[in-house]
Amino acid sequence: MIPREVGVSDCGAFPHRKRGRVFEFHVPPGEFDGYIFDCDGTLVDSMPAHFRAWTQALAEFGQPDIFPEDVFYGMGGVPTFQIVRDLNAAHGIDLDPVKVTERKEVLFDELLPTVQPIADVVACAREAALKAPVSVASGGHREVVLRTLRLAGIDSLFPVVVAAEDVKRGKPAPDCFLLAAERMGVPPGRCLVFEDGMKGIEAAHAAGMQTVLVRRRRTS
Repeated sequence: MIPREVGVSDCGAFPHRKRGRVFEFHVPPGEFDGYIFDCDGTLVDSMPAHFRAWTQALAEFGQPDIFPEDVFYGMGGVPTFQIVRDLNAAHGIDLDPVKVTERKEVLFDELLPTVQPIADVVACAREAALKAPVSVASGGHREVVLRTLRLAGIDSLFPVVVAAEDVKRGKPAPDCFLLAAERMGVPPGRCLVFEDGMKGIEAAHAAGMQTVLVRRRRTS
């Protein structure tokens, strides 16, 4: 749990240090009627594992250099299938989105047991759940998202989980956040979204929601 003097509405600059990284976020003042959390990079420190899976999968398909780390992080929250389509368009290539997606997810699944929850974000989610509905809205595939939450020990915390299969348009479209709000029974304007990716922040703003950016930076 969050220390008593640090509640959901006044977390302030809340750093979480793990494996040479710092996670920081600033929660705006006031109360909200619903809280929505991205999964990868927000609730769990899984983005490095995703990048490793992407790198190996693309190398196996003969394209080892088309998805550098900065581009990968810039597309955080975008569904895997759409990322392959975007890479095809950007590089004039013709990767099979289905085959690449399937292989990438297999590789990530092998790495999944190594990822850990981001403790302070999870603490905020637990605190929020005491007073309002909470949900997950992810660009990941449902099976992967649910397994990630289960291995992190937080699957029971979120009765509502929206995944890539649930919406026609992924982030930066607002669809997943609007659906999460609908399933929680909360007006979009009364929701607060926790996100680590700018595509997700853009999507939340398009849904009319306030946001918390969970940032990571290297430490010396």
